[in-house]
Amino acid sequence: MQQKKYLNRELSWLQFNERVLQEAEDETVPLIERLRFLGIFSNNLDEFFKVRYATVKRIDLAGKAGKSVLGGIKASKLLEEITQIVIEHQSKSLKVLHDIQHQLKGHNIHIINEKQVSVSQQKFIKNFFLSKVSPALVTIILNDLHELPSLKDSAAYLAVKMVMKEEKPQKGISKILDKTQNEKKYVLIEIPRSIERFVVLPEKNGKQYIILLDDLIRYNLGTIFNIFEYESISAHMIKITRDAELDIDSDLSKSFIEKISSSVKDRIKGEPVRFVYDMNIADDTLSYLMNKMGIESTDSIIPGGRYHNRRDYMNFPSLGREDLLYKPIEPLAIPGLILQSSLFGSIAKKDFLLYTPYQSFAYTVKFLREAALDPKVKTIKITIYRLAKISHIASSLINAVKNGKKVIVQIELRARFDEVANIRYAEQMQAEGVQLIFGVPGLKVHSKACVIEREEEGKTKRYGFISTGNLNESTSRIYTDYTLFTAHSEILKEVNKVFDFFEINYKVNKYKHLIVSPHYSRNAFVSLIQKEIENAREGRPSGIALKLNSLSDYPMIDKLYQASQAGVKIKLIVRGVCCLIPGIEKLSENIEVISIVDKFLEHPRVFIFENGGNPKVYISSADWMTRNLDLRVEISCPIYDEDIKKEIIETFDISWNDNVKARMITSKQDNAYRNSGEKKLRSQFELYNYYSNKLPKKVKN
Repeated sequence: MQQKKYLNRELSWLQFNERVLQEAEDETVPLIERLRFLGIFSNNLDEFFKVRYATVKRIDLAGKAGKSVLGGIKASKLLEEITQIVIEHQSKSLKVLHDIQHQLKGHNIHIINEKQVSVSQQKFIKNFFLSKVSPALVTIILNDLHELPSLKDSAAYLAVKMVMKEEKPQKGISKILDKTQNEKKYVLIEIPRSIERFVVLPEKNGKQYIILLDDLIRYNLGTIFNIFEYESISAHMIKITRDAELDIDSDLSKSFIEKISSSVKDRIKGEPVRFVYDMNIADDTLSYLMNKMGIESTDSIIPGGRYHNRRDYMNFPSLGREDLLYKPIEPLAIPGLILQSSLFGSIAKKDFLLYTPYQSFAYTVKFLREAALDPKVKTIKITIYRLAKISHIASSLINAVKNGKKVIVQIELRARFDEVANIRYAEQMQAEGVQLIFGVPGLKVHSKACVIEREEEGKTKRYGFISTGNLNESTSRIYTDYTLFTAHSEILKEVNKVFDFFEINYKVNKYKHLIVSPHYSRNAFVSLIQKEIENAREGRPSGIALKLNSLSDYPMIDKLYQASQAGVKIKLIVRGVCCLIPGIEKLSENIEVISIVDKFLEHPRVFIFENGGNPKVYISSADWMTRNLDLRVEISCPIYDEDIKKEIIETFDISWNDNVKARMITSKQDNAYRNSGEKKLRSQFELYNYYSNKLPKKVKN
């Protein structure tokens, strides 16, 4: 049997999500953090079904096999395989959740259900229900409806069955028909998203108690349905996941903001792609619901546990239990870059590198705030992909407009699942006078860059940054990302060209320094790999080291295979999807791949080419996926400062040498940890030490 050359992207993604589940399973991870990883696992799965599973299903429904784009597997077969793997992962996640809850009891934290409510807790629960929950409930009696209202994507519902009491016949009238069974009423209760899922109950005797909102509602079913005469009542949770593809309106009279807004609203009508239900639900209730909702056998139907939407565990309350949480780190300063002084003055002399969350995101905010206040700054241009809910970035840009600066913002309204937040900020900034650009038709703008024009001695000088991550205060605390602050005139001149392309996109600019998608990235990276192939063949130093979120583009994988066959040693750190199969004799035996999943989300893209002993180093917003290379605007930026180049290589090496949280990616796809016999090295902790050691020692009194 011929060895496969590629792993299927969807199956590789499921392997990545299993690595997240491993963190929830890991006994060395603090207990509450384990619960939160369980939430991340579930949230990831929701998004996978909305996007990737839905895409494969569309291929199948179109009557296409899809083998050429699905790594040699038919779409119909892949759908079956995905469902089977997800059922196994869900089963494992339930066991992990049960184990964590059991261990929490040992720390005096009790998650109780509606049957475990004590007499002393009843008053609090009833009052909480009447004052907070009852006014927010949406309750739908299904028997009275000819057509079921569209259920919200990924919302959780309690499916209630009431078996009604038999009506007694009036005096003197005998029953004509002998009813074999009592009437049943079916009801759906939407679990309100406006209320925290975990309700913290009053502490008692040093013990902390939590009840899930679902169980608090179950406890009060008698209050909700007190107008009905029923013999029995039961409630089981269900959830539906819909296709999240946006259908963009082509109406020319609408603004782009209106079109995206309309598409996001229409998403609630997307085709169902997954139906998850409590496996203990009665057969008649399940059958009734599936018929009513039009759930078909081609959908992914997954029996689950008592609770769905376990993504809510991402926000499990801390309960003041620092002993059950990761110790928070204090973001470090960048040596030589002082927040209390002018950043422009320092950046004018040399480049600086920020690596969040080890170092403080406050530098990015300060950079924009200084630009907003500096009378010499005339123009700010910036790309935005995902903003925080409360964004100091957005407020700084609005502040700049109020101070008479020209502010141009390219905001990506199609950033998946952040469309609503980005629309809100776009409307707010537009109202304040910010000039908005909505990118290029057919291309998402995924690059993260800023260029500021400042008048100095009668001339225009540019300052700016290029980043691997989003300008987001919230994610900067949990995503690892590089940001290069620079006044390099040639680099920033080319960043300016990218902004020109946004406005005049029929003109393709040329770049000497930046590697820019969609026009140049593929060929540029192929050329860089080819150079390493030639160096290896001619006996010169060669090697490739890449850090990516995803590697799924087959032509790029083929080029890496070619390099491996030429003897080029290749090190890959790929957090998520990796369709390349390392270690295949005569194909990829010179390629090693690891994946690191730990406390922080590994997010930077780094490309290091040995280049005959004079390494070329780039940071980038682009993964090696077809969409990033050919269908998005991305920027890969060269690192010219020798100290920063050395820093990036050293931090890559620290990650590469991880033998605590690194998993080996192999053809086995078993997510085995790299357990070398050397001294234990946990890269994320070691990186913090690395940057801490770079700071000058405090002078002792």
